[in-house]
This record gives sequence, C-alpha cells and structure tokens, in this order.
Amino acid sequence: MTDIWNWFVTPFEYQFMQNAFWASLCIAITCGVIGSYVVLRRLAFIGDALAHTALPGVVVAYLNGWNLIGGAVVAGVMTALGIGYLAKRSSLREDTAIGVIFTAMFALGIVMMSGTQSFRDLNHILFGNILSVQTQELWMILAVSVAVIILLLLLHKELELASFDAIHAEVAGIHTDHLRTVLLVLLAFTVVTGIQVVGVILTSALLVTPAAAASLLTRNLRTMMWVAGTIGALSAMIGLIISYHFSVSTGATIVLVCTGIFAIAVGVRRIIMR
Repeated sequence: MTDIWNWFVTPFEYQFMQNAFWASLCIAITCGVIGSYVVLRRLAFIGDALAHTALPGVVVAYLNGWNLIGGAVVAGVMTALGIGYLAKRSSLREDTAIGVIFTAMFALGIVMMSGTQSFRDLNHILFGNILSVQTQELWMILAVSVAVIILLLLLHKELELASFDAIHAEVAGIHTDHLRTVLLVLLAFTVVTGIQVVGVILTSALLVTPAAAASLLTRNLRTMMWVAGTIGALSAMIGLIISYHFSVSTGATIVLVCTGIFAIAVGVRRIIMR
C-alpha cells in the first residue's frame, strides 16, 4: 500500500512537478468548462484553428525578443475577432470562415518560421513543455483561467440560451453576435494559455475531449461543465504521474489519458442506453 502511495506522491516532491501540476490543472479545468459550450455549439474545429493561428504571433514575438505567450494572445484574439467579423458581415458560414483564416494564419506562421535560424527554439510552442513552467508563468495561467471562468459564469444564462435556441435568445433581447464574439475571445485566451501546457498540436484535444466525454454522461449543461472540468483535472494529474515514471511526453500523455476516459464514457453510455 505504501509503494502505491509513493508512486503517486513522489513526483510532486519536486518544485517543477508542482508547477506543472497546478498549471495543467488550471488549463484542464478551464478547457473542460469552456469546451462544454464548444461541443454544444458544434465548434470543435475552432479550438484547433485558434491553436494553430497563434503560431504567427509567436514567431513575431520570438523574432523581436518579446514574450512568446503575449504574441500568441494577440494573434489568437485577432483571429477570434476576424472569424466573428467574417461570419457576421459576409455570406460565409462560421465553419468556412474558420477554415479560411485557420489555413492562412498557420501557413503564415510556417513561412515566418522558415526564416528563423532554428525551428528548435519554437518546438515547445508546437508540442508544449509543461515541465518548464516557472512561477511567474503559473500566476499568469491562473489569472487567465480564473478570469475566463468568472466571465463564463456571469454570462452563463445568456450563453446557455443562445447555444440551445439562438432565435429565442434574439427575441429575448440577447445580441447573439456579440455574445459569440465574446465566447471566441475567451476561447482564444484559453487556447493560447493551453499552448504553454500541451502545445499547439494537442490543445484542441483538451478543449474537446473532456467536454465530449461529459456530454455522453449528462444532458444538463451545468453538470456537463462540472464533469468536463473534473475529467480534465484527473487527466492532468494522472498524465503527469505516468509521464514522470515512464519518461514520456507529458502533454501527449495527458491527452491520451483524457482519451482513455472518453472511451470509458462511451462504454458507460452504451450500458445506460441498453
């Protein structure tokens, strides 16, 4: 029994593992909560898009010696606003606008990266490096996570109504276009902060998979958000422990654990539906 306890506790004796734990916990919970709206609104593609469109902002910041996450935030917010503008002002559907901006911004980031001396310096943005999170970065991640969750709680009634019945929301006096833009901006902040933990490539998985698993277990949005946040938190903790003991990629392990929980949710759903 002691050996089992030590297996779980030993990794967190180190400061870098403690920082990694709190950072991944903040991101996983935030992604689970806001991801519930993403899944409900069938916007799973947008998380991936925002993660990739942050790349040119990162490259610009890198070339000028600025904060990389700050550059990613600027690019992510600009992308979110651009998607909202195109979807509102043109005849394009939102998913089409996402596809256009996503591919253009990611291609721009790749072109800009090809002009740098080394791709290696930007690898942690592409693949994440949670074990290198410093205390100052941890506080930034915590601040963004708390701010996003508070705003989501304040706007929950409006977001819930607009997600289930946009026409009814408009009749009730809710500006669904403005609300969608706010959601996209909050999503951009969440995704960019998540890049620090699991990188560009895997951020969308944390955004979608916990919420997708929760949607199989409950139809109540509030409960779904709680369950998704819990799944994200468990995935972060278990993924960190496994990656420490087996010396494998931390971000990828967290996502795989999350996917495993999703598979369990699918099995539970099938049993319930019988």
